[in-house]
Amino acid sequence: MKNTKQRSPEKIGATTRNGGRRPRRPAAETRLDILNTAERLFCDRGYQQVTMADIAMTLHMSPANVFKHFHSKIDLVDAIISSHLEKKLQAISHINLTCSPQKKLFQVAEILLINFREDVAKNPHLFEMVIFIANMELKAITLYRDGLIAIIKSVIDEGVDKGDFFVRDTHHAAQTALCALEGVFNPITIAREKPDTLLARCHDIVDLIITALQNPLAK
Repeated sequence: MKNTKQRSPEKIGATTRNGGRRPRRPAAETRLDILNTAERLFCDRGYQQVTMADIAMTLHMSPANVFKHFHSKIDLVDAIISSHLEKKLQAISHINLTCSPQKKLFQVAEILLINFREDVAKNPHLFEMVIFIANMELKAITLYRDGLIAIIKSVIDEGVDKGDFFVRDTHHAAQTALCALEGVFNPITIAREKPDTLLARCHDIVDLIITALQNPLAK
């Protein structure tokens, strides 16, 4: 009598009896595994001490497979930072502020400062990566700045509609405001200065921005 007992399913990636292979994992899942593993290694060892080969070895895959999804270490860092910044940008854009445009500018600046301080304290490996790639044009940083400019612009537009602010090019005004605030949001400044000092400096800059926006000659 033939043995009718069913064979146990083959392991993922194992060859079948006829020499075939089970379907490969979706590329998105592999990409996410690489991102999570790379960030964990950057956190444990430091950005400079981790190579693409280290990431591949940890995942039990070939370096070529890692490079298939991320062409360089910089591309990998760009994707990691992009994921973090996208979450923060969504959190800021979904905040419902029901106050004057002037107070909204203060609140948006304070929220940004708190977020940056939390990043420096809780994610020092991200801070390290930003320092090493500061001179590179990363897509993640550009998209994040564009998102922040859009948020600030919406507040300025509201102030113009209410007759509180006097500017013609609100997009340019938002760009200038963000440039002024970036002096406070700089990771090195945040790491060195006391929180109270940073908050006071942030309020001073927003005061100057509001004064400029309220000046009728700005038109």
